[in-house]
Amino acid sequence: MPENIDETYAQGMEIRRKMFGSAGAEEAVAAAGDFTQKMQELVTRYCFGEIWARPLLDHKTRSLLTLAIVATLSRPNQFKGHVKGAIVNGATPEEIREVLLHTMIYAGVPVAVDSFGAAEEVLKELNLK
Repeated sequence: MPENIDETYAQGMEIRRKMFGSAGAEEAVAAAGDFTQKMQELVTRYCFGEIWARPLLDHKTRSLLTLAIVATLSRPNQFKGHVKGAIVNGATPEEIREVLLHTMIYAGVPVAVDSFGAAEEVLKELNLK
């Protein structure tokens, strides 16, 4: 694990770049204005540099968990980005489908219907559907 805040931030950016591409990671940080800059720094440092960097769960498992959680929260824009990240992290469209079926039972049918539509849209963009 990194020893200081700067190392944690750098590791977080490295993970964000891997999952969302250099352009996607850099764009999110660069687009932050005065009001949202601190939030982007915290997302990079804590979400990716602290949590995603922990060794016990691999990135594929973390991606599948994130899809279930974000689907349950009904956040389609975040969900679509994490579908792309899950693919990069080694998840298959079939595994994403199983996570959404499981989520549907425990979080509700409306959540699953919206999430299936969003996942299918992204998978089509990636020529995986």
